[in-house]
Amino acid sequence: MHAFPFRRSFLFLFTTLLGVGLLSCGSARQTVVLEKDWEMLGQQKVNFVRDKDEIDVTSDQRFTAVRFRVEDRAVRINDLTIFFTNGDKLEPSIDDEIAADQYSRVIELNPEGRTIDKIEFRYRTTGNVLKGRANVLVLGKRYNPYGY
Repeated sequence: MHAFPFRRSFLFLFTTLLGVGLLSCGSARQTVVLEKDWEMLGQQKVNFVRDKDEIDVTSDQRFTAVRFRVEDRAVRINDLTIFFTNGDKLEPSIDDEIAADQYSRVIELNPEGRTIDKIEFRYRTTGNVLKGRANVLVLGKRYNPYGY
């Protein structure tokens, strides 16, 4: 007679944990809506200490500008280097904090477009460590030879 309440409690606990487990397995993927002519080139999670990351760009498109979208937490970008496939590099002056869910300024590359090999960042997530890291999305504006 004492086993019955135990089974009911066990069954309730088991179904509750199973339900929570199934709900937590849902997709956490976010959908980013891009403006016309903008393409996502890559993304990276950012640590809280000064971090150096490279994002390899696999697109063979030419781009006239780049910018970044910061998600979840603010990011402090200290240095940025854009490497092009012809061996040139661009080191725009950037020492800026970008708030969560905001875009950086647009960094112009060339009106005729340039093919990007990789982008190197020196940055860090700002704020509380317990609230998680920032995610940085790298966006490139595709070259449009027709201008519209």
